[in-house]
Amino acid sequence: MSRKLGLTLLLISMLVLLTGCFNLEEPINAESTGVWDRYLVYPLSWLIIYFADVFNDSFGLAIIIVTILIRTVLLPLMIKQTKSAKAMQAIQPEMQKLREKYSAKDQKTQQKLQQETMKMFQEKGVNPLAGCLPLFIQMPILLAFYHAIMRTEEIGHQQFLWFYLDVPDPILLPLIAGITTFIQQKMMMVTDNPQMKILLYMMPIMIFVFAMFFPAALTLYWVVGNLFMIVQTYFITGPNVGKKDEPASAGGKKK
Repeated sequence: MSRKLGLTLLLISMLVLLTGCFNLEEPINAESTGVWDRYLVYPLSWLIIYFADVFNDSFGLAIIIVTILIRTVLLPLMIKQTKSAKAMQAIQPEMQKLREKYSAKDQKTQQKLQQETMKMFQEKGVNPLAGCLPLFIQMPILLAFYHAIMRTEEIGHQQFLWFYLDVPDPILLPLIAGITTFIQQKMMMVTDNPQMKILLYMMPIMIFVFAMFFPAALTLYWVVGNLFMIVQTYFITGPNVGKKDEPASAGGKKK
């Protein structure tokens, strides 16, 4: 799980760094060249403009619709991520027993703990890194969406609700992004894992800080994506994947 935490933070850091590695001043259009612009950024820009035209030049609604489309395309992977978290939750009692059995901090004992843990993963058919695949796929899309927003001239100075899409919203929208990130992380969290507990609080803070500097349109994408994930998780696995099952009462039925 520490690997997953490190991988998540690495991908987010890469996203922030890569936003400065491309030319954001060049408008995106049908004549744009290069694999990145032609096959990733321009199709997203075209979709935003198309749906904005459908909804009376409402680029905010267009971004929401495009976000839902992206999330729907990613839905099979996100379901796999959710089920992976559920599978990890189910084996937490056995993992705790292993940690207690190999509680010594010497190198030999810790290596034995890792070996036994990996053996249990194989026996149970659990891949602890399965939940990272959607993150790998989502980050390039998020970066391309960032470019589509920044380089689509039609979005400039467009207002949606209380904010303008091409500039950061000072507080409220970043706060919503942080809160929805926390809720989504909480629903997916495996409660006995200390690394995931760190991520539970670190991710919302990072998203809140980033959202204070990113265009509000990108934060809107993140908020809608979080809400989509929250609803998906609720209907697939219940309101909290990471909660331990309550012991069955006497005479009660096991689920």
